[in-house]
Amino acid sequence: MIKTKGINHVALVCRDMRETMKFYTQVLNMPLFKTVQLPDGGQHFFFDCGGGNAVAFFWWDDAPEAAPGIASVKKFPFDAKSAHGSMNHLAFDMEESELEAALDRLEEAGVEHTHMVFNHDDSPGGYAKDMHEGVFVRSVYFTDPNGILLEFAATTREFGPDDVKHDPAGVAAPQEA
Repeated sequence: MIKTKGINHVALVCRDMRETMKFYTQVLNMPLFKTVQLPDGGQHFFFDCGGGNAVAFFWWDDAPEAAPGIASVKKFPFDAKSAHGSMNHLAFDMEESELEAALDRLEEAGVEHTHMVFNHDDSPGGYAKDMHEGVFVRSVYFTDPNGILLEFAATTREFGPDDVKHDPAGVAAPQEA
């Protein structure tokens, strides 16, 4: 039986390791705890994002250019689709009481971000302007220097059986069990 303990790290690709290191260590206050020089001339750096988890970056001089709208989100929240097999965004867990301060810190650092805390709920639009009992997560979205969509997320309530109420969509017809 396979039994995981959580996510060890997520590995992404950056366009400039120096710029990425500055952003994650100085803006997001995530300590750099491991660096690797790869045999092919690339690099692999690991940042502590809290809770025993890490976000890591690869860098290669000859890596393909970014492809917003294909391999990543083009512009949140208005054009948030990305391709099959891509990473849409990375969410960091945060205390709800810290979200407003995070908005201020992103603004001070000149980071492109949503200028509000999103109150995600089950309404047709998916979020509400104001906090209410149906809100299940509150979020602040922003991008790093590589154009990667990031999120600070605070879960506001426990989930239960009533939170799983949609049939999965797909291109294939459902199979009989």
